Amino acid sequence: MPALALARVAADQGHDVVLVGAARGIEAQILPRHPFPFHLLPLEPLYRNAWWRNARWPLIAVRAWRAAGRVLHEERPAIVIGTGGYAAGPVVWRAQRARIPTALQEQNAFPGLATRLLARGARQVHLGFPEARLRLSPGKRTRVFVFGNPITPPGPVDASAARAELGLPAERRTVLVFGGSQGARALNETIARVLQRGLLGDVNLLWGTGATHVHRYAPLAVPGQVVVQGFFDPIGAAYAAAHLVVARAGAMTVSELCAWGKPSVLVPLPTAAADHQTFNARALANAGASVLLLEREFTPEAFPTGPRRQTARRPRPKCPGKRSPERRPNHHRKGFRAFASCVDFVY
Repeated sequence: MPALALARVAADQGHDVVLVGAARGIEAQILPRHPFPFHLLPLEPLYRNAWWRNARWPLIAVRAWRAAGRVLHEERPAIVIGTGGYAAGPVVWRAQRARIPTALQEQNAFPGLATRLLARGARQVHLGFPEARLRLSPGKRTRVFVFGNPITPPGPVDASAARAELGLPAERRTVLVFGGSQGARALNETIARVLQRGLLGDVNLLWGTGATHVHRYAPLAVPGQVVVQGFFDPIGAAYAAAHLVVARAGAMTVSELCAWGKPSVLVPLPTAAADHQTFNARALANAGASVLLLEREFTPEAFPTGPRRQTARRPRPKCPGKRSPERRPNHHRKGFRAFASCVDFVY
């Protein structure tokens, strides 16, 4: 989560940090595991493909507006930073109406709706991909930065130790598959059929099914070869162990792949808003850092000739740009220094 990466840097700099998320979001599971105080707002997502489920949104919007006001009144922040997710919109908007300095961190190559609507009133907008700048209309005084996405930087990597920690043989090629913290049904079903048909071969599999799906797929775990978890938190050991990553193309996943230098097969979510995951995946594929597969192309039959062959080659990926932000040391700290300048913090 970008908010956690920024929170760690802010805390290291001596600032007090309060996080805000949605009660129905993955934040409700992740934030209690971390040391920062937090609030969970009574929010639901906008349903783009099931529009009739948005009938309750006028009531939800009123409750969210009031809840955001209570959080701001209680915490009295010097700055509000929105990092996406459907909790960010109401809090940042309410902060802008209260003349509290705000900044936005947009992870995707195609900026989300909240970023597009709120950029004009923000003091700063921080982008993960330079392509996003073309789709924004920031205010005259809004400063736009491209620092990449804030992630927890990789520490020293011992791949053999990481595999041993996960209960896998160190000498065997290892594929990490996950669909984000919520999981991905299409990826999960394909991997399940790979295992049921005996197509995995002599490869280790680290499989993050998503928290809501883990009970369904847990019986497919194989001691010493197939590890099944809801999600890997922290994900560092899984990245360190993997020779190849198969995943959706969310912005934070793309940034982590660049930071860890992992070759990947990216399967964009076809229903993602504005097809932003395809934009993200294409940015890596065009740079030779990944293979882009459409969801319909990611089949059990493709697995032996796709990911398994990729693990044998172990290409060294080259992320977009010779000076890709995720490959620069301390880029997330530079980003926070810029955020802090909104309220004249002294470093």
